[in-house]
Amino acid sequence: MNLYKLKEAEAGFLQRFPLGFDDPEVEQIRKRHNVGQVEKFASTQLTRARFNQPDAICDDALRIVSRSSMVSRFEKPPFREFVASLNSNGKARFAGALEMRLYGRNKRAGFEEICDMLAPYKLAKWSVVSSIPFYFAPTREAFVKPTTAKRIVRYLEVTEIVYRPFPTWDFYDGYRKLLREVKANVSPHLAPNYAALTGFLMMSI
Repeated sequence: MNLYKLKEAEAGFLQRFPLGFDDPEVEQIRKRHNVGQVEKFASTQLTRARFNQPDAICDDALRIVSRSSMVSRFEKPPFREFVASLNSNGKARFAGALEMRLYGRNKRAGFEEICDMLAPYKLAKWSVVSSIPFYFAPTREAFVKPTTAKRIVRYLEVTEIVYRPFPTWDFYDGYRKLLREVKANVSPHLAPNYAALTGFLMMSI
């Protein structure tokens, strides 16, 4: 990572918004994305104990994707149709994959199982795959918006990770590690969560 370019972006952003994401002007942008409300819903509904109710978990996943301001409005109806198409076995499989992704030791397996289920519906897209984990743990999990992710990787001159249109765990994990490193090197006011952190970078570059 090019640390000089990161610090240059940080300085420029803080010159415009001295309080970072607590700045009144930026706060209005945060409110439009209602991350806090969806995060509260996700943390309340997606508890470990509720995963013995696959129907409820699938309904909750649909609500999270539907309420997200970061998921395209063109992707929401197909995801609704995907959930509606699942029979009891399909719902159990999807809930099991999501549980593995959020709570399991092998998060990669959960990630790849979700992608495998979404692929036949042409829904294995970065925003759909990364949205639920992000709202579940926004300070640990990354939301991947393709244009944003590609520009950040290019701007910071990161060569270790390679973006692919079809979601891969290797890119996701590398991108999340990159954001963790970025967070460690900038003001806490720029990183209330990983979506805000990537937003700061996009607004700066």
